[in-house]
Amino acid sequence: QVQLVESGGGLVQAGGSLRLSCAASGRTFSRSVMAWFRQAPGKEREFVAAINWSGDSTSYADSVKGQFTISRDNAKNTVYLQMNSLKPEDTAVYYCAARETLLVTISSRQYHYKYWGQGTQVTVSS
Repeated sequence: QVQLVESGGGLVQAGGSLRLSCAASGRTFSRSVMAWFRQAPGKEREFVAAINWSGDSTSYADSVKGQFTISRDNAKNTVYLQMNSLKPEDTAVYYCAARETLLVTISSRQYHYKYWGQGTQVTVSS
């Protein structure tokens, strides 16, 4: 079983930055594909970024390429999402997710992720 706890959300002005963290429990974190998704008000949850178990392969949604960076620290069982140049349209609840199957490739598909955090709110004011 894996438990995920996100933190780092908040209110920021447009153009500002935030770094989200996702702390994971469990001994399998270092072999797990991790991802961030987000859900804006009135919209479906969407893929943001993913990282493979070793951290040397990443994938981003087109809408955040060059703006967000996903990284991980396996020694700390933590995955991060650095968000720069934030825009009002980045306002959403951000969720951390982990795949159950270990040592597999990264994926942008929600159904590949079994474990989810409770989410952290990011609000970008104009």
